[in-house]
Amino acid sequence: MIRVAVCGACGKMGTEVVKAVVADSEMELVAKIDLLCTGENLYKTIDDAVKAVDIDVLVDFTQPASIFDNAKKCLNLGIRPVIGTTGLTNDQIAELEKLSHKKGVSCLIAPNFTTGAVLMMMFAKQAAKFFDNAEIIELHHNQKKDAPSGTAIKTAQLMGINSDKSFATGNCEEVEIVKGTRGGISYNDIHIHSVRMPGYIASQEVIFGAAGQILKIRHDSMDRTCYMKGVLMAIKHVINSVDFVYGLENIL
Repeated sequence: MIRVAVCGACGKMGTEVVKAVVADSEMELVAKIDLLCTGENLYKTIDDAVKAVDIDVLVDFTQPASIFDNAKKCLNLGIRPVIGTTGLTNDQIAELEKLSHKKGVSCLIAPNFTTGAVLMMMFAKQAAKFFDNAEIIELHHNQKKDAPSGTAIKTAQLMGINSDKSFATGNCEEVEIVKGTRGGISYNDIHIHSVRMPGYIASQEVIFGAAGQILKIRHDSMDRTCYMKGVLMAIKHVINSVDFVYGLENIL
């Protein structure tokens, strides 16, 4: 049995992860970690949980401010982290990768655990070879703190990988009457627009343009249960490997 702890267990995503782990015959939920609630097998901190139970894998759906320190703590303790919270910087990801290799402890970071969203990113990567103009619109609930989303950042990275071309080819010199109207400029001049609105869970649209044509690739998450297949896949991957993985597409 894979002994799993869930950090952020009482949040909306954490609650779904707890249900998914309990329902999986290969896993045992040994700890729920959350500062904001109490109950059976529930601990305030990772340190509290480690003192009480043995943990193989820790799934983290907490806050951008805490995930980096949580992941470092896990790797140093020999616990395999599966990180679903976005907000890590490139430098932090590089440091976690270095620590993962040093300790020989696997780690998986996924900006998005839905198979549909991963396919959307992979399709966008393919389409990027054939278009010189592209922008990304990502839409999330209004309690999401980081912007742009990790999915949007990962998508832009994949679209620009092994290429130095600009995806704003031929654009005129622009003047923003309202600051930020054109979004943030990311890798390869890809503009990313972040929408925060009650009613959304997570959606993203990648728009490619060329003379006489528009291509749109879109994914919508309607319910948080759509993430669970990817989460369980990630847990089973890290327990059987010693690698560092950034992006669910690398284990599909």
